Amino acid sequence: MAQKVVLKVLTMTDEKTKQKAIEAAADIHGIDLIAADIKEQKLTVIGQMDTVAIAKKLKKVGKVDIISVGPAKEEKKEEKPAEEKKEEKKEEKKEEKKEEKKEEKKEDKK
Repeated sequence: MAQKVVLKVLTMTDEKTKQKAIEAAADIHGIDLIAADIKEQKLTVIGQMDTVAIAKKLKKVGKVDIISVGPAKEEKKEEKPAEEKKEEKKEEKKEEKKEEKKEEKKEDKK
């Protein structure tokens, strides 16, 4: 299962150090996503990897603090309650009937 690790790289203040931090983290096997925020000096890493290994690699770039480690949240599809689904189906049927009636009226006029 993938995990999400948020680290604070205190020396990440410009694009050059940001790129070094990303490259250092990218060397580790099992990483799916790396996101860096210079303003907050945060590096977010998602994947199946060892948190300590990431911290060790990033220490070459500068001082590193582990902020959080937890499971990566997967996007879930928003499901509507059954009642709303039924109402939508009823509305669609009503619209279809209206369209059929309009078509019949057009045919009758011809």
